Amino acid sequence: MAKAKVLFECQHCGLTTPKWMGKCTNCGAWDSFIELNEHQQEVVKKTKSTTSKASKALSINDIVEEEIYRYSSLDPELDNVLGGGVVPGSLTLIGGSPGVGKSTLLLKVGSNIASLGKNVLYVTGEESAGQIKLRANRLNSNQDKLYLLSEIRLDQILVELEHRSYEFLIIDSIQTIYSEAISSAPGSVTQVRQITFELMRIAKERDIAIFIIGHITKEGSIAGPRVLEHMVDTVLYFEGDSSQELRILRGFKNRFGPTSEIGVFEMRSEGLVSATDVASRFFNRNSTQSGSALTVIMEGSRPIILEVQALVSESHTPNSKRQATGFDNNRLNMLLALLERKLEIPLSGYDVFINITGGIKITETAADLAILAAIISSFRDRAISKETIFIGEVSLVGDVREVYALDVRLKEAKMQNITKALVAKKPLEKSPIKTFIVDEVTKLLEWY
Repeated sequence: MAKAKVLFECQHCGLTTPKWMGKCTNCGAWDSFIELNEHQQEVVKKTKSTTSKASKALSINDIVEEEIYRYSSLDPELDNVLGGGVVPGSLTLIGGSPGVGKSTLLLKVGSNIASLGKNVLYVTGEESAGQIKLRANRLNSNQDKLYLLSEIRLDQILVELEHRSYEFLIIDSIQTIYSEAISSAPGSVTQVRQITFELMRIAKERDIAIFIIGHITKEGSIAGPRVLEHMVDTVLYFEGDSSQELRILRGFKNRFGPTSEIGVFEMRSEGLVSATDVASRFFNRNSTQSGSALTVIMEGSRPIILEVQALVSESHTPNSKRQATGFDNNRLNMLLALLERKLEIPLSGYDVFINITGGIKITETAADLAILAAIISSFRDRAISKETIFIGEVSLVGDVREVYALDVRLKEAKMQNITKALVAKKPLEKSPIKTFIVDEVTKLLEWY
C-alpha cells in the first residue's frame, strides 16, 4: 500500500510544503503550518488547478470593450470610493478594526439598495437576526426587500440564493462561514479560499454584487490568506479609531475604477453616514497656538486641508524620542536632520512628536513644508496664523519643490478663507490667494 503523501499549509499565506517548517518562507509567520488530510489536499489541488477551456489569443484591437453598468448605493461617499457606484457581478472585500462601522455601513447600504426595489440578502454569522433587527431599527433601515439570514453554512446560503432572486449580497463575515465539504475549522486558509471562490463564481454567473466583511490582524491586514485579496474585485479598508467620530474608507484595489479616492464617514446615533462639510473637519481655526500649521493634501481628486501639530520638548534621556502619528516616521527623521544641518536648530537634545489631526494618514510629500513650520513654531514657541498654509516637498539638499494640483489646493484654501500660502512655485493660473515663494528651507526663518 502506497504511503499517503503528507502536505502542510501555512494558515497566513496559504503556502504548501511537503514538510513542516517553524517559519514560513513566504510570509515570515512563525508556527503557522498545519498538516492537511487527504480531502483537504484534494481541495487545494482543485482550487489551484486551471479548468478553463483552451482559448485562442486575439489582437487587443479585435476585442470588444465591456461596458460597465453601475447603480448608486445612495451613499455618496461609498459611491466615490467605488468609482461611481456598485457594479453588478462584483466581489468587494471590506476590512477594518472591530467597532469601526463595517456592519453598520453595509446594513445601511443594503437598506438603501432595497429601497430601490432590489432584493438584498444580509447573511450574518456573528449575530442573530434579532440583533440585526435592533440595529436596523436604530438606523431606520427596515425595508421589505431587505432579507436577513443568520447562517454560517455555505450550503444553506446557496439554498437561499436559489430560493429567491437576489441582486445584492452581504456576508458578515467571511471568517465565520464554512463549507461542510471541507473538514477544517471556519476561518482557516482552506475554508476561506474555497468559500471566496464559490462566492466569486456566484457573483459572475448570477450578476450579483457581493460585499464581504473581513476581520483584520493586529498588523492591520485582512486575516487569512493573501489570495483572498487577489480573488476579489475590490478591496476597501476602514481607517480611524473606533473612538473617533470621523472614519475614512480607502480603496486599495479596484478593477472597475481608481483606488486614489477616499470616503469620509461620520459615526452618529443613527449610524455611519456620509460626513457633511468635510473641508473644515480636519483643522481648527478657533485657537491659534504654537506648534500648529496648515497644509492641503490631495486624496484622489479631493483636496483636504489638514492641521499638522508638533511638540518639541527638552529631552531628559540620552536618546531623544521621535514619534509621528499619521506621518512617516522615517521621513520625520530626515526632516529633523535637515533642520539641524541647514537651519542649525539643535534638535538632538529634544523630543519631537508629530500628529496629523482627524486620524488621517499623509501618504504624499506635499506636507513636508508644513511639518517643518510646525516644528519650528513649537521650538520657538511662536504661533502661526491660521490664515496661512504651507505646501511644498522638501528635498535632502534643502530645496522646496513644487507639488501637483497646486491650483486645486489653493482654490480649496480660498474657500476656507485662507489668505496666504507659502509654496515652492507660483501657480499656473491666477492665484485666488496671496502666494509667497519659498524655494529653500532657509527662507522659512524669514517668517518667524
